[in-house]
Amino acid sequence: MPPAKPARERILDAAHELMLTVGLARATTKEIAKGADCSEAALYKHFASKEELFIRVLSERLPRLTPLLRGLAAEPGRAALEDNLTEIARQAALFYEQSFPIAASLYAQTQLKRRHDDAMRELGTGPHLPIEGLDAYLRSEQAAGRVRADADTFAAASLLLGACSQRAFAYDATHSGVRPPVDDFARRLARTLLAGIR
Repeated sequence: MPPAKPARERILDAAHELMLTVGLARATTKEIAKGADCSEAALYKHFASKEELFIRVLSERLPRLTPLLRGLAAEPGRAALEDNLTEIARQAALFYEQSFPIAASLYAQTQLKRRHDDAMRELGTGPHLPIEGLDAYLRSEQAAGRVRADADTFAAASLLLGACSQRAFAYDATHSGVRPPVDDFARRLARTLLAGIR
């Protein structure tokens, strides 16, 4: 029998599952602790608030976009620009696809959204960081001569990540409810963006 996971991991797993199934607003710390087979006191030993727990679920349980962007910005020219942008688009599309059902309930409750925004500011995180990270990567590629000198890297970063976010949101309302396949979507998005900045 494998050793039991540490309490922090069980709490993150339980929170992730509940946030996906019942939404952030209805995922109480009591239910999360029950799902993690621990007490609420143990939950608060690892996380200061439900908002912090939510932020940790996003950063530790979903595709890791920020480390990818930091690594690419630190080493521009490491791989083909199109391949890098395709991987960024793929990871971003998966991140938004998986986080959208969790985050949707934030926008239904003003107080919950305000507490979440306060927690993000306190922890130094937020939805602006991927845009800033992609902008930094594109500027490093610009300095290396692989992106046009007059290209607006911030606008390009906003367009790519905005499209990935929109993919998560837009297709739930269609008759089929089927999103474009992520690999094809990412490749087409990267090629289209490159046409404007290379």
